[in-house]
Amino acid sequence: MNNSILVGIVDDNPVLSEQLKENLSVSDNIEVVFTAANGEEAINQLTKLAKLPQVILMDIEMPVMNGIEATAAISKETDIKILILTVFDTDDKVFEAIKAGAAGYLLKDSKPHRIITAIEDVLLGGAPMSPHIAAKTLELLRTKTANKNELQPHDYNLSDRETEILKLLAKGSSYQQIANELYISHGTVRKHVENIYSKLHINNKAQAANLVHQKKWL
Repeated sequence: MNNSILVGIVDDNPVLSEQLKENLSVSDNIEVVFTAANGEEAINQLTKLAKLPQVILMDIEMPVMNGIEATAAISKETDIKILILTVFDTDDKVFEAIKAGAAGYLLKDSKPHRIITAIEDVLLGGAPMSPHIAAKTLELLRTKTANKNELQPHDYNLSDRETEILKLLAKGSSYQQIANELYISHGTVRKHVENIYSKLHINNKAQAANLVHQKKWL
């Protein structure tokens, strides 16, 4: 198996780990070189191997060191490709894994041939994902892009102080309450509010509150 793809498996469930190892054995070009029950154990094993794996299949929820932490540590120190293989498909887990350096994200219910193909793809520079995860990621990116494209207070030339006062107005604070909270005079607050209304082309506190909530500036 000289041309085999060397693979590591990190999962705290020994039954699932063994099953995955068995599933991968059907491929003639994949060799599992180690298994580990958590991120810390995986890192320790990597220091002892004569040849590092090219790909690691990484679970997320594990004791001692979870998969996100292990992915970040391994990606920082090596060129090993990390494929997340987990039951979690929540938004935060997906993005935490990607930010940590994961090259792909698969769910554990993926068919064996899909996992084998993902291992091969990731070595060719691909970023394999389960269809459900890919759809979720695209939707999250669209949402983040849409939010990013929304005009922000600075786009209206509001200063940091004016933005701060605008948000307090939107929360229902009176001029005097704002003055007390920011340790400035009532007159200074009034002057800032005049500038805010002028820049935003509004005329009263209700319009200010509606604008802030509409644009989700709070």
